[in-house]
Amino acid sequence: MRTALTRLSLTDFRSYATAELALDGRPVWLAGPNGAGKTNLLEAVSFLIPGRGLRGSSIAEVGRRLPGEAQGRAWAAAATLLSGDDEIRLGTGVEQAGASRRVVRVDGEPVPPGRLAEHVRQVWLTPAQDRLFLEGAGDRRRFLDRLVFAAEPGHAAHVQAYEKAMRERMRLLTEGPADAAWLDALEARLAESGALMAEARARTVAVLAAEIATRGERPFPQAKLTLTGEWAQMAAGGAELADIEGKLAGALRAARDRDAAAGRALTGPHRGDLSVVHAEKDRPAAECSTGEQKALILNLVLAQAARLARIAAAPSPILLLDEVAAHLDRTRRAALFDEIEALGLQAFLTGTDEHLFEALEGRAQGFRMDAQGFAAAG
Repeated sequence: MRTALTRLSLTDFRSYATAELALDGRPVWLAGPNGAGKTNLLEAVSFLIPGRGLRGSSIAEVGRRLPGEAQGRAWAAAATLLSGDDEIRLGTGVEQAGASRRVVRVDGEPVPPGRLAEHVRQVWLTPAQDRLFLEGAGDRRRFLDRLVFAAEPGHAAHVQAYEKAMRERMRLLTEGPADAAWLDALEARLAESGALMAEARARTVAVLAAEIATRGERPFPQAKLTLTGEWAQMAAGGAELADIEGKLAGALRAARDRDAAAGRALTGPHRGDLSVVHAEKDRPAAECSTGEQKALILNLVLAQAARLARIAAAPSPILLLDEVAAHLDRTRRAALFDEIEALGLQAFLTGTDEHLFEALEGRAQGFRMDAQGFAAAG
C-alpha cells in the first residue's frame, strides 16, 4: 500500500510561524544554509507517527518561541496523506502553550497517538546517528527498537510495560518494602514483556540480516548483525517464548539481593546490544572509518525501508534523510537516489548545496530554503 504526503502545513512549529508545502508524492529535496529550517521541517513530518519525533524532543519544546517568551507556543503539524486510493487527513499538535501531551486527529476525529502507526510508517537517518557505533549500548537498543516498531507497533507497548515494571521493582528493592508476593508479580510482568521484546528484536535482526545479504551488488558496505545478551540469543536460537519467560523470571528472582545492592537491574533484555560488523573487512563497525560507519548505517536503513516496502498490507515507509547526501561520494549518492526511486518511496532529503541533488533532476521535487522561507526549485 503506497503512501505519500501530498500536503504539509505547519503553525508555530520550531522556526516556522506558518508554512505550507504542496507535494506530488515524489521524493523531496530541501537545500539551504544551516539554520534555514530544513531539519525542522523533517521533524514536523516525524511527528506524524507515534513518539517524540526524530530529535526525541518533548512536546512542549517544539513550539515556536520568540526572544523573551518563557515557553513554546501552541503548535500544529497537519498533512494530507495519499494511501492507496484513499486520502487521509492527519493532524497533531498542542492546543495550549506548554502542554506536555499532544492531540492527534485523523480525518478530524481525535484518536490516540498510537493510531498514527496504522497510516504512516517512517525510517529516518540524522547526523545524531552518525556516532551510533561509538556511543553506549542504550543508543543502539533504542535505534533497534525503532526498527522493530516500524513493522510491529505492539513492540512499543511491550517496551513501555517492561520499563515501568523494572522501575517499580527497583523501587521496592531499594526503598522497600521488599514484599515477596509483590516482587513475584512484577517479575512475572517483566519476564512476559521482556520475552516478547527479545523475540521481536531477534525477528527484526534476522529479517534485516537476510535483506542486507541480498544487497551485495550495491556500492555500500554490508553489515553482519547479531544480538548480544542471554535473552536475545535465546530468542535468536529459536527458544520457545515460554522458556525465555520462565528462565528470565527465575533469573530476576535470584538477582534481587544483587540488584538491590547495585541499585539497578543487572539482568534482562535491557542489557543487550546490537553488534554490527563490516562484513568484507570482518571488523567491528566501531573500528571502521567515519565514512565506512556512515555507509554501513545507511545500508542498514535502506534495508529496513526495502523490507517494510514489501509488506503489502501495511503503509509503505516514508524516508527522512537529514544531511546524508553530503557524506556520500558521487557513486553512492547516485545509488541512493536510484534505490529510493526503485523502491517507489517518498523520501525527504536535506543538504546545504542543491548540487548534491543534481542526479534527482526530473525525479524529485526540490525546494530552496533560507531564513525567509522556501521556494520551489526549477
